Amino acid sequence: MLHPLKSYFNFLWNSKNQHGVHSPFVYNLVTKCFYDTAKYTEYSTLKAYRNSLLANNETIEVIDFGAGSKVFKSTTRIISQIAKTAGISSKRAKLLFRITNYLQPNSILEIGTSLGLATSALSLGLEAKTNRAKLNKNAKITTLEGCTKTMAIAKNQCQIQNLNNIDFINTEFSSYLTTQNLQPTSYNPQPTTYNLVYFDGNHSKKATLKYFELLLPTITNDSIWIFDDIHWSKDMEETWEIIQNHPKVTVTIDTFQWGIVFFRIEQKKEHFVIRV
Repeated sequence: MLHPLKSYFNFLWNSKNQHGVHSPFVYNLVTKCFYDTAKYTEYSTLKAYRNSLLANNETIEVIDFGAGSKVFKSTTRIISQIAKTAGISSKRAKLLFRITNYLQPNSILEIGTSLGLATSALSLGLEAKTNRAKLNKNAKITTLEGCTKTMAIAKNQCQIQNLNNIDFINTEFSSYLTTQNLQPTSYNPQPTTYNLVYFDGNHSKKATLKYFELLLPTITNDSIWIFDDIHWSKDMEETWEIIQNHPKVTVTIDTFQWGIVFFRIEQKKEHFVIRV
């Protein structure tokens, strides 16, 4: 418990707002996206999705392939409690919506669906009415989840909210990534690419770095990767440091909860700690 608290105070000490950012790309991202105060109509859908889960007191048996939970001691869990304690917060769901809406990626991969709170934010970001002029109607989200029960709830909730740009895949993450067409070959020189990858499925150093390496062949100059809970543990902080120092990584942003990664070759290697 002391580790995240110490990490948070260290984050506050080192963090800046837009006035400490000298990169035009990052400055625009922070001012036009992170600090965007517009009241998007899609926020009401995010709220309805969350409230529906918070009102659901049914229990399910959860299969956890990741690093485990710091909150739950049993695999039998109440849906409302999962949404309240383990799901993405309302504030971060809105930020994820804005990031997706601002960057308009063509293809999204989410590693860890859970109850779909983040999935809904990604989906709405692609379909936001504010971006109809540049909306890519073929943009899709592929979301991976190892637990059948939580994925079924997420799929049902997304159908209720008419979020139809999502492919739900029940799988163990490493198995899926190692069997997909991610590596270029002489027969297929252009493998699958993802413009945005949201990593929220296994908060362990070994697994996160494995996903990172497996997905590197999919990057483009416009790719954005978001790693959840980078200060969750000492191991995750070490993972974040390794990712920052990778030669293909240029710009990284630490928002405390998330580590955001860019691969823009025109940018000099730079790290930002931003209060959001």
